[in-house]
Amino acid sequence: MPYIEAKLSISLDETQKDDLQKKLAGAVSSAFSKPTAYIMTNIEDSKSLFMGGTKAEKGAYIVVKCLGSVSRPSCQSATKSICDMLTNDYGLNGSHIYVTYHPVENWGWNGSMF
Repeated sequence: MPYIEAKLSISLDETQKDDLQKKLAGAVSSAFSKPTAYIMTNIEDSKSLFMGGTKAEKGAYIVVKCLGSVSRPSCQSATKSICDMLTNDYGLNGSHIYVTYHPVENWGWNGSMF
């Protein structure tokens, strides 16, 4: 049920997008104990992101929406994994990465509600 939205200032080819979605899903799955089969990911590259009024050439904004509540320790675990991966594997600047978490009470799928 998690939904991950990734907005990156860098450009990615399709292979890199596929790799990134797998890594993001893995980080969220591990941190929140959610099966990857239910994780949907949206990756938007080449976005104009700004930090403090200055264009972030190597930045990202990651949104994670989860069914039900999210604990701070789970968010911390996911944030560390996501930020480490984005800096190490994609060369992003850690101080230009935001990750937010949004619990969702009502979530529909396949014609019914979870």
